[in-house]
Amino acid sequence: MKQFSVKTNARFEMVDITRRVGAVVRESKVTSGVCHVFVPHTTAAVTINENADPSVPRDILAELDKVIPLNDNYRHMEGNAAAHIKASLVGPSETVFVDNGELVLGTWQSLFFCEFDGPRTRRVLVEVVGAE
Repeated sequence: MKQFSVKTNARFEMVDITRRVGAVVRESKVTSGVCHVFVPHTTAAVTINENADPSVPRDILAELDKVIPLNDNYRHMEGNAAAHIKASLVGPSETVFVDNGELVLGTWQSLFFCEFDGPRTRRVLVEVVGAE
């Protein structure tokens, strides 16, 4: 398993981590298998979505804010209940196939680290498993 840090600059942010995860895959020398990406945080997540148009991540964050507003009479007293809910909905992990030593993603797809309670420095864990 490898890990790397992601430094976020805003309370809500989606950071493209595709190249960094791809570098871990290449370092592993695995040519065929799967790559597991895990975010060990309760107010952050990871997802796969379009990265060709920067409006897509902005739209995702805006719509999540509409559905899960920052303040909504939450009982959690730390002021970040919305971040916990968003992280639970988006999820802490993604699995991507590896073929020919590269991540198998669609033409427009990228891996995004999703920050819901920043700015912070976060960890991303990556495990590459070869096919038997």
